[in-house]
Amino acid sequence: MSSLTKKIVVILSVLIFCYTTVGYVMGRSSADKAFQALTVYSEVLSHIQHDYVDDPNVNSVTNGALHGLLDSLDPESSYLSPLEYKDYKAKLAAKSKGEAGLALTKRFGYIAVLSVLPGSPAQKAGLRLGDTLEKVAGFSTAQMAIEQAQLLLTGEPGATVTLSVIQPGNPEPKEIQLTLAKLPAPRLAEDKVQGDTAYLRVPEFSAGMSKQIREKLVQFNHQGLHKLILDLRNCALGDDQEGIATAQLFISSGTITTLKGQTVSPVVSSADPSKVVWTQPVAVLIGNGTAGAAEIVAGAITGNHRGETVGDRTYGTASMQKTVQLDDGSALILTVANYYTPANKEIQAEGVAANEVVQPPPPDNYADMSQVYPPLPSSSLDDPVVKKAMEILQQGGTPAKKAA
Repeated sequence: MSSLTKKIVVILSVLIFCYTTVGYVMGRSSADKAFQALTVYSEVLSHIQHDYVDDPNVNSVTNGALHGLLDSLDPESSYLSPLEYKDYKAKLAAKSKGEAGLALTKRFGYIAVLSVLPGSPAQKAGLRLGDTLEKVAGFSTAQMAIEQAQLLLTGEPGATVTLSVIQPGNPEPKEIQLTLAKLPAPRLAEDKVQGDTAYLRVPEFSAGMSKQIREKLVQFNHQGLHKLILDLRNCALGDDQEGIATAQLFISSGTITTLKGQTVSPVVSSADPSKVVWTQPVAVLIGNGTAGAAEIVAGAITGNHRGETVGDRTYGTASMQKTVQLDDGSALILTVANYYTPANKEIQAEGVAANEVVQPPPPDNYADMSQVYPPLPSSSLDDPVVKKAMEILQQGGTPAKKAA
C-alpha cells in the first residue's frame, strides 16, 4: 500500500471515529443516513485497497465515486474535478460566439440531445431528439456535465466539432462533423391553420421572447383570429422568467408556478389580470422535447384549466442550479430548487402530462431513420398532434378564467 493510500485510510478512520462520537452524543437524527453511507463507503474503499488486483489509483476512484454520486441525483447535477472546473471556467470566460443550437440532457450516463433549434448547425447536421452523444470533440461524455458538453459545442463561427453519435435503432456510433455558427435571434413561427385558428410555435424562451409572443397575440386579435394552437414541442432552452411572463399573457388568476427546495424559501409566481392579452381558447402542444421554461407555461395553462395540453408528457427539467466551489478547487453543479405546477406537482420529477395523449406510431422499419424519429413540429393538419388540437378547439376548447 502506498503512503498516500495509508494517509487516506487514516484520515477516513479519524473521520468515522469523530462522526460516530457525534452521532452517539446527538442520538439518532437526520444525519444518521449520512453516517451509514459514510461507513459503507469506507468499507468499500477498504476492500478496493486491500483486495483489488492492483494497487488502485485512489484519486481516480474518488473522482469516479463523486461523479457517480452527483449523477445519481438528476441530469442537471454534476461534479467537476479541480482540472475539469479550471477548464470549465476558462471556456466560460472565452464567451465564444459560435454555437451548435442544441439543448442537452443526460441519459444512461451519457450526454443526449433533448431538442434542436430550427435552422441551427445541429439541425443541418441531422441531429434529433433521442440521439446520444458518445463523444464530443474526442472526449467521452460518460460522467460529463451538461455544461461541459455545451461549452465543447461552442467556439468561433466556422469551427468544426467532431461528434460520435448513437442514433435510435442503430447501436453503432456514427461520426458527424458539426460546423459552429453564430445563431440568429430566435423567431416565432406563425400560421393560420383553419378558419379563425392561429398557430404559434416557440423555438426557445430566450430573453425578450415573451414580448414577441405578446405582440403576436395582439396581432392575432386584430386579425379576428379567435383560437390558438401554441406549439411548445422541441422547446427546451431559455429563461424560466420568460416562461412565467408568457403564462401571464393567458391566465388572469391563480398560480403560475412555485419554486422551492430544501434550502430555498418558496417563491410563488402568480397570474396578473393586467398582463393578459389572450382570453380566447388555446391548445398547447407538448412532447418529450418540451423542457424548462416551456414546461412552466404548459403546466400553468393546464393547471389553471385555461387550455388543453396535447401530445406527450414533457421531459421534466424545470429547476434551478447553483455552482459550489470546494476547497480543493473542484466544484458541484447542484440542483437546489424545482418548479411546481399549480397542482403542486414537481415538474422535474413528473414532467407535465398531456390532457390528450397523441404519440407517434412505432416504426415499421428501423433502417428508415425518418420513421425512428418523431416528426418535426409543424402547423400541418397532417400532423396528428395539430389535428387533435384542432378538434378540441372546434369543440369549444377551454374558456378563459375570468379575473377574480
